Amino acid sequence: MKKYTLLTVVILFASTFTCFAQKFACVDTEFILNNMPEYKQAQKELDDLSVQWQNEVEAKFKEIDKMYKSFQAEAVLLPEDLKNKKENEIIAAEKEAKNLQKQRFGNDGSLAKKRSELIKPIQEKVYNAIEKIAQEKNYGIVFDKADGGNVLYVDSKTDISDLVLGELGYKIKK
Repeated sequence: MKKYTLLTVVILFASTFTCFAQKFACVDTEFILNNMPEYKQAQKELDDLSVQWQNEVEAKFKEIDKMYKSFQAEAVLLPEDLKNKKENEIIAAEKEAKNLQKQRFGNDGSLAKKRSELIKPIQEKVYNAIEKIAQEKNYGIVFDKADGGNVLYVDSKTDISDLVLGELGYKIKK
């Protein structure tokens, strides 16, 4: 029985010692990305596309609104079959506009695909730089303080965001 107790104490002591040996650091990915010209360019391109596509969708809905107002003005004078035909045209146009909106802005829409195409390589580049620095400096864990909710306190001495920007070849703008 004493052997198990001694073994347990040795294991607890070793694991406690290992926990204290861990090094931690943090980065601010928002700060890093905002100091990367290619990220700003990609973000601008996404914003421009978003505005262009939003205007396209809004134009479709304005057209539908005109069709509906015109229909309301004429509805009293139209025969029933023509009324049904115009209603169906309006419904079809509305479905088309909603499909366009979903195609552009849905979860798997054009904007999401473009964002993935433009932003993901930049994020991977940042992640690879963080990983390289963490391995070189022997950090066990690197927190992202840009998320806010996950880190309650960050000592500025542990923030390696500047090192990551340097690893990526950028000068720090403060």
